[in-house]
Amino acid sequence: MEAVLWYVFTGTRGGPNRVRLLRALDERPRNANKLAEDLDLDYKTVRHHLEVLVDNDVVESSGNEYGAVYVPTDRVDHHWETVEEIMGKVD
Repeated sequence: MEAVLWYVFTGTRGGPNRVRLLRALDERPRNANKLAEDLDLDYKTVRHHLEVLVDNDVVESSGNEYGAVYVPTDRVDHHWETVEEIMGKVD
């Protein structure tokens, strides 16, 4: 999982936005529309990054596609020290 986290957040250009999304979701669960609004990002950009995070088991969703609410996975919570280390390097 640690290798996945490093790749998702530092291995691509989208890493900084993914860090922002994960931070926001760690504060409280939100749907894509609320994330786009709160982070001043394009909705399609948010949807893309959420898809990457879901595909890599970083966040999970509940609910239907449009109104789905996202939260960090238990697996990410278990590796939160690594997440914080990565966040410090991405900032």
